[in-house]
Amino acid sequence: MVAIVLLVTTSGGPGWLAGLLGAAITAPHLAGPFIARPLDTARDGRTVIAVACLVHGVTLAAAVLLYPYAWPLVTAVLLAASGLVGPLLTGGISSRLPAIAGPDRRSQRRAQGWDVATYGIAGTVGPSAVAAVAAWASPTVAALVLAVAVIAAAGLIRLLPYAPPAATRAQAPHPARTLGLMLSTGPLRRTLYLTMSVALSVQVLPVVAVASTGTLGVGAAAAGVLTAAYGVGGLAASMLIMLRPLPGDADRAMTILAVTVAAALTLVAVTTTFGAAVAAYAVTGVLNSYFFAATLAARSEYAPATARGQVFVWIGALKISAGSAGTALAGTLIGAGAHLPLLLAVTCTTIAAAVSLADRSAQRPRFWFQS
Repeated sequence: MVAIVLLVTTSGGPGWLAGLLGAAITAPHLAGPFIARPLDTARDGRTVIAVACLVHGVTLAAAVLLYPYAWPLVTAVLLAASGLVGPLLTGGISSRLPAIAGPDRRSQRRAQGWDVATYGIAGTVGPSAVAAVAAWASPTVAALVLAVAVIAAAGLIRLLPYAPPAATRAQAPHPARTLGLMLSTGPLRRTLYLTMSVALSVQVLPVVAVASTGTLGVGAAAAGVLTAAYGVGGLAASMLIMLRPLPGDADRAMTILAVTVAAALTLVAVTTTFGAAVAAYAVTGVLNSYFFAATLAARSEYAPATARGQVFVWIGALKISAGSAGTALAGTLIGAGAHLPLLLAVTCTTIAAAVSLADRSAQRPRFWFQS
């Protein structure tokens, strides 16, 4: 999205067009679950992900190459096609962790720590690489570098361990039924709304970082230090998870970690010095990575084998949508005060954690001596 926005703005295009084309590559993630069924039914799921890589790369390259010559609608359609298969790359690869790490839960949770790290590395290196290549050459070249990288990834996907199909087409539920299954299964239901609430909450931080530099007594450029501290904290946590995987029940861990994320966001809101703010952002990054690892464990351990790929994609797609909503909400409310988005974020996550706790208590078996 950074490359697309740079492409439009540096060529003299209006801001509204940059935003529209940026949304064209992210909004289709919501439709990802409706094409994710082959992840569970294909003879070789690696082929599904590899084809998605090729589609993603080819349509992205075509969009940026045609942008100077074609109607913006053509570029938007190509970017939408590229974004549509995005969830198959993220959720699809994550759903293959059991095949990569083996059936042992500790090994899988260690692998989930590495999975969290790859998201953090990509989220840091990707925009930085785009900015560097765009400054050195052009935004078009930067976007083409991304396209070539994801096309090369299509070949690397084939190096992952093979796993037989989890279900036949008759056994694998359709997307709407998969969503119904998630909503009716306690641990998956809690995974869904906790993931969305925390994603919405932490995505207010980049906007808040920019708006709070004045009250912290530093220049606007220091917002980059705050967001970098959040990213470094997340990467450090993912490394710790690889060394010491999360113990215990993932369902319970999600609720506890959601509360700690809310507490960390409160810490961000009450800090009044720049050094303390850097530390608060880093702590939030650490706790969010632990929460993310717990949600990956929950998706893997509670999803039925016949729909695991779809569950990963459903939750991933809704997480991205919730994160986008958090950024948009922060941008809308930040004018009323830098702390207002944080207050709403803390409230949202705290309520979700409380609902999760009540949800788990309601499902807990009751014995005659507890009545």
